[in-house]
Amino acid sequence: MAGAARPRRNAPPREQVLAAAMEMIAERGLEKLTMAALGREVGMSSGHLLYYFHSKDELLLQALEWSEGRLGAERGRLLTRPGTARRRLDAYVDLYVPDGHRDPHWTLWLEVWNRSQNADGDARDRQAAIEGAWHRDLVALLAEGVSRGEFRPVDPDRYATRLRALLDGFAIHVAIGLRGTGRAAVLGHVREFLDESLGTGG
Repeated sequence: MAGAARPRRNAPPREQVLAAAMEMIAERGLEKLTMAALGREVGMSSGHLLYYFHSKDELLLQALEWSEGRLGAERGRLLTRPGTARRRLDAYVDLYVPDGHRDPHWTLWLEVWNRSQNADGDARDRQAAIEGAWHRDLVALLAEGVSRGEFRPVDPDRYATRLRALLDGFAIHVAIGLRGTGRAAVLGHVREFLDESLGTGG
């Protein structure tokens, strides 16, 4: 009927937008993730998306936080299951290392950290919170392994800092597809390092 008001389309939940963003990164790469393209995917205008997220930087950070929330839940399940501390440490490493070249979570992580050079204090605090969660879980697991006598006596906090730096370096190589550093090779290197440094080999 002419002149009748069109029914207003409800905006999708924020989580649906963030899930769609991650799906687009996985299928098409980060370079294809524009506000306009994401808007078409979820049935919103780019202006509407900007109203909710204020900037692409904020959208990317929220998508990373959403993805990290899912990884954090999986990490919690892995680290509380029965078994030796070493077996759970291997599971932690397995979850940490990217699935392969252009892993969407690591692609997003790299982009957010690259943009963080110009980020404000709040964004930096939120990024630090992401890193802190991984660090605290690793420290607790190492402390448990040491207390049980499974691991060589190490300072859990210092060891966790060094191990995560090693994992980050390897993970970046896997995520960007550096030749000779595929996921299987990286996991082998890390397990060998753990055997040597924690006294768990043989």
